[in-house]
Amino acid sequence: MTKFSELKGVLFDLDGVICDTARLHAQAWSAIAKKVGTTWTPQLQASLAGIDRMHSLEKIIQAGDGPRQYSEAEKQALATEKNTQYLALVADLKPTDILPGIRVFLDELKHHNYQIALASSSKNAPLVLKHLGLADFFTEVVDPSTLTHGKPNGEIYAKAAALLNLDPAQCMGIEDAAAGVAAINDAGAVSIGIGDDQLLSQANVVLPSTAELTLATIQAGMAGDLRG
Repeated sequence: MTKFSELKGVLFDLDGVICDTARLHAQAWSAIAKKVGTTWTPQLQASLAGIDRMHSLEKIIQAGDGPRQYSEAEKQALATEKNTQYLALVADLKPTDILPGIRVFLDELKHHNYQIALASSSKNAPLVLKHLGLADFFTEVVDPSTLTHGKPNGEIYAKAAALLNLDPAQCMGIEDAAAGVAAINDAGAVSIGIGDDQLLSQANVVLPSTAELTLATIQAGMAGDLRG
């Protein structure tokens, strides 16, 4: 595995890492689930973590009892309705919604001259960053519309590293979902998981929350990782 001293770039997921936009997605998706006759459950919500909009919609439709067939036009309309509801919720975001420790960690990365990029499957990520007051940290953002494959495929992280003119092996990626960790590993970057160490067991380093995100804790975690 890459040595800590060789890392030059940090690739961030957005939902659940920088801000808890997952709750806003859940609120918007639950309304769509009700509309298509699918019971909204914590298990269904969890299954959407790290998945793009259209694939999330497919999962919701398929989770229904005897799911009906929707045309592509109907699916697009449902996805658009979800996005409209989500954007209305995003408009209320503010810097106080940044998850604990993230702003301090971003300042630390800048101070130590790490390059930073965003690797989110959300097309609304730049807008979210603007509301949070973090846009200046993320001058490099992967455009999800340019992707052929979604997470757990590593394409998004490979593109994020390329935006920084770095090899993925020179970067660490930060994720809170198993699909995201798999994507980081698939790209060949060092994976930092935020959350439950069993759910994120494939990550090179797992930290219980964003509050523990520092260069020192990552370095210590990498030193203790025997799987590399």
